[in-house]
Amino acid sequence: MYGYYQQPGRRNEWIKSIFFGRNVLSRLILINTAIFLLTAVVHLFTWLFGIHGPYGLTVLGSFLALPSDLHKLALMPWTVFTYMFLHEGLFHWLFNMIMLYFGGILFTEYLSQRKLLKTYILGGLAGAFFFVAAFNIFPVFTSIRQNAVALGASASILAIIVAISTYVPNYTVQLFLLGRVKLKWLAIAFVLLDILSIPSDNPGGHIAHLGGALYGFLWALSLRNGKDLFSLFDRLNFPDINLQKRKYKRFDTSRPASGRPMTDEEYNRKKAATQAEIDRILDKISHSGYASLTKAEKELLFKSSKKNH
Repeated sequence: MYGYYQQPGRRNEWIKSIFFGRNVLSRLILINTAIFLLTAVVHLFTWLFGIHGPYGLTVLGSFLALPSDLHKLALMPWTVFTYMFLHEGLFHWLFNMIMLYFGGILFTEYLSQRKLLKTYILGGLAGAFFFVAAFNIFPVFTSIRQNAVALGASASILAIIVAISTYVPNYTVQLFLLGRVKLKWLAIAFVLLDILSIPSDNPGGHIAHLGGALYGFLWALSLRNGKDLFSLFDRLNFPDINLQKRKYKRFDTSRPASGRPMTDEEYNRKKAATQAEIDRILDKISHSGYASLTKAEKELLFKSSKKNH
């Protein structure tokens, strides 16, 4: 599978593109990683001074994890968002980032970066709702509700995987030991595994996963039918956090003013800037129609379509 995220020739450029690329997927990975590292550093200092957080979490983690108890949740409403970026174990973070990276690549082969962000956030919120609702409805959780918390990006990631699997169910991927597998079977396997794992030592996590999966399925199904159940959130996007002035707004292969050939980094940066602009224009068309485009936006879209033919 090759495309916008094709691995550059040098390994350091590939790693840089994962964490610092000018796209939503890189921003999501970077935020998750930054919070993971910050939590670990704060934990080191609090541990040295004998300070421990509740629920077996780190001190910072206890402020970011989602509580199932409604009274605690009322005092910590921000946790419905922060929990989906919080990881406290190295392998938990690593596994989720691998899944997010490859799931995000598949997703953006067919859908925009902005839709990726929307699916991550709304899928995470659906997971939070399922988690809190289940722990306050089913009697089996009464004894542990007071101390139960949810954390991790898994619900958001499963929303992304199920969404793209619903949108292009017959897309095939190559899996180690299993060979070529259609996305729809992969998504079904993930969902069934979570359902069967609910009576385990992590019922809340598996229930949250199912919330994210249900959102991804319903949203992508509506998209396939020509509608978007959650179009209200189409303008959701990260702010531009780049402190340097953007040098490239459009993609072209002309040499810089100095006359020297472009480096791979300059080429990739130009290409990324134009792809992001095209994604924004396509989202604008979806939301407001082609007539809403400016002359410059129409010109860029026309030039891009000519290059792809």
